[in-house]
Amino acid sequence: MLTREERDGTTGNLLTVVPFYGTYKYMKHKYQKTLEAVFSRPASANIKWRDIEALFLALGAELVEREGSRVEVFLFGEVRVFHRPHPRPDTDKGAVNSIRKWFERNEVTP
Repeated sequence: MLTREERDGTTGNLLTVVPFYGTYKYMKHKYQKTLEAVFSRPASANIKWRDIEALFLALGAELVEREGSRVEVFLFGEVRVFHRPHPRPDTDKGAVNSIRKWFERNEVTP
């Protein structure tokens, strides 16, 4: 994945990334429940996308709207692009699995 600087073609400290490792003990209960749902097995197909976006923001992410239904997420010094689900608000299992693996690689666990 590209960092923001690589994507923009700039150098310097444009994005301050606050590392997030392990469970944050002051995380709001709603975000903690969403994180637990992301890590549930088998993957849940009824996690609302807006709850996942709120979790990203709670972890310190920057979200940018892209063309169509794409959302660019800057988190852990990486850029990820996800498709906002439509017409239903529920996130598909493939996206949930991708998010879980991304969190695991960056040591974010429930």
